[in-house]
Amino acid sequence: MRTSTALLVLGLSAFAAAQDRLPTMPRYDRYEKMRREIAGAVFGGNLQVQWDEDGKALTYSKDGKRWRYDPATQAATEASAPTGERAAPGRRAPQRGRQFDTANSPDNSKKAFHRDRNLYVANADGSGEIAVTTDGNAKDRTKYGIASWVYGEELGVREAIWWSPDGSKIAYYKFDESKVQDYYLAMNVSRVQNTLDVEPYPKAGTDNPVAELHIYDVATKTSRKLDTHAPGEPFEGVGHYIYSVRWSPDGAELLYNRTNRKQNIMEFCAADPATGTSRVVIRETSDTGWTENSPGITWLEGPETGKAKRFIWESERNGFKNLYLYDLSGTLINALTEHRFEVGGVERVDVERKELWYSARSGDHPYKMQLHRVGLDGKGDVRLTDPTLSHRATVSPNGAYVVVVSESLATPPTTRLLDRNGKEVATLATSDTTKWKELNLQPVERIVFTAADGVTECFGTLMKPSDFDPSKKYPLIVSVYGGPESGQTTERFATPSAICEMGFLVAWFDGRGTSGRGVEFKHALYRKLGVVEIDDQAAGVKELAKRPYVDGSRVGIYGTSYGGYSSVMALLRHPDVFHVGVASSSVTTWENYDTIYTERYMDTPQNNPEGYKAGNAMEYSRNLKGRLMLFYGTADNNVHPSNTYQLAQTLQRAGKSFDMMAGPDIGHAAINSNRMWEYFVDGLITGHRNEATTLASLYTIRRKETRAAR
Repeated sequence: MRTSTALLVLGLSAFAAAQDRLPTMPRYDRYEKMRREIAGAVFGGNLQVQWDEDGKALTYSKDGKRWRYDPATQAATEASAPTGERAAPGRRAPQRGRQFDTANSPDNSKKAFHRDRNLYVANADGSGEIAVTTDGNAKDRTKYGIASWVYGEELGVREAIWWSPDGSKIAYYKFDESKVQDYYLAMNVSRVQNTLDVEPYPKAGTDNPVAELHIYDVATKTSRKLDTHAPGEPFEGVGHYIYSVRWSPDGAELLYNRTNRKQNIMEFCAADPATGTSRVVIRETSDTGWTENSPGITWLEGPETGKAKRFIWESERNGFKNLYLYDLSGTLINALTEHRFEVGGVERVDVERKELWYSARSGDHPYKMQLHRVGLDGKGDVRLTDPTLSHRATVSPNGAYVVVVSESLATPPTTRLLDRNGKEVATLATSDTTKWKELNLQPVERIVFTAADGVTECFGTLMKPSDFDPSKKYPLIVSVYGGPESGQTTERFATPSAICEMGFLVAWFDGRGTSGRGVEFKHALYRKLGVVEIDDQAAGVKELAKRPYVDGSRVGIYGTSYGGYSSVMALLRHPDVFHVGVASSSVTTWENYDTIYTERYMDTPQNNPEGYKAGNAMEYSRNLKGRLMLFYGTADNNVHPSNTYQLAQTLQRAGKSFDMMAGPDIGHAAINSNRMWEYFVDGLITGHRNEATTLASLYTIRRKETRAAR
């Protein structure tokens, strides 16, 4: 009798060891068929247009042909395919966190390049090489013409060498990493002999690299260090980070952004190459969290003219992203917008007509983007598009017309030509939905829920299978990222995920901290990562579970990177809400992650020990009730494998069962999707049924044993 019972229990867990079983699972054939067809179920309504320079005609591709359209006559004629020389291939993008090591002069006669921690300049063919620096070396951990990894990863630094517009000067970085602790990562672990990757990686609360800017005069062959630090500030003050480096349009000054370590003060600065002194053009501050590190900037006259002095600056100073007109002296000319909703960005500036076209979140909810026009004096603002849809606009160069692609989650795109006042001139393309109807696909639903604070309105989406039956109950899978300044920020038409055809509902929740909703909404998770945004994911699930067709006892969640962290924290903080999770490349405690990202949202561990403890997954290991799959890449130099190891260790010490899969020599990546879907089918569909059947069988066996004993 004991043997039979043991076999039943073994049968319950045996599936966990199997692999490549997705094709044998229920409804797989349906999933595979729909996976191939869903992507092309709607097509034709989204045109990519190119205006002529005078704005009198536009071209686009449609039905396999190239067309030229004349707005004046509203006639489309077939156009020949574009001819001419093929554009020269651009530079291959550097790896994540890295920079280009070479920069060509504006006239391509010379090049500046990094080699062996120093900067050199030479003729384009490599002749006439001159060493700009000679003291960069591994012993002192200094380097020139290249940046520290954390600058590339978190501040978007892809360049470390900048030629002036006239080619007479070269600006370049110097980095001192002598105080930064190294992280050692085993590489090539799947080979007979492995190797070691050593990276100066500043983790939260530890010493950062020190950045400097220098300028080299090509004629005199001399360099000058710029004073990039705010006067009177200690190094932890403004000037701790220096980035977004570029020359002014006329080449008279070197422009850059600088911020303090806390990242709640950001200054846009201009430096004089002749003296090395800097001045502040614009200063942004925040009392509730962080400032935008790299606000958008649009020059009015065009940088290529070399005369640009006025520019449009994006700022959140009133609590929402708005637009302000400045000149390079730092004088605010006027506010262009002062909305209580967020501006998306500048679409076109018409200096002659003294007007600005811009996008904004002024639709009937914050994710529907609209087109506006306003004078450069900030007057006469008008919305030109239908607020019930979301729009992407391409304004003609003469400002007479605009092409908009209009859509919503459930409304396929239509491309229309409007006049400058938003009146429709013509419909250029509509979406063909014939196949959508044949497949009986369900529209993606916009959902609204209340955040965990009981007050804040949040949005999300819900996907359903094509044979959805509201009288049945379905397991729910949550796809998540969840981190600050993330989210599905612009609404577009969407097709449901093919995985729904396996019998799932799939949801996404944009909780507090995500983008597009203003500063207060975004800063709600400041110093509270792993708590606020995770509680909002749970709140979204609880709201959906009120629907009769959502089975609140069968909920899964998955994500990668911050999404992996969110998945882990969801299972551990809300074990009665989430039952199966797949977490890839996950942070598990913020002490493990880099300074720039982590401290931006959490401050340092020294200043916020309670916040770091509350956001530490290991603090909740004892709470695990459901099934958890952890995936990590052994070569992940971004979110290090130690994150997963630490969580695995505490789960083991807590006596918890979990699954773990490694990706040998794989970097920052997600688990194979088939393995993930197998895990969810096992845990939420077949395994759920098997468990219920097994428990019922065990109960029957126990009753028989009891009766026999009597």
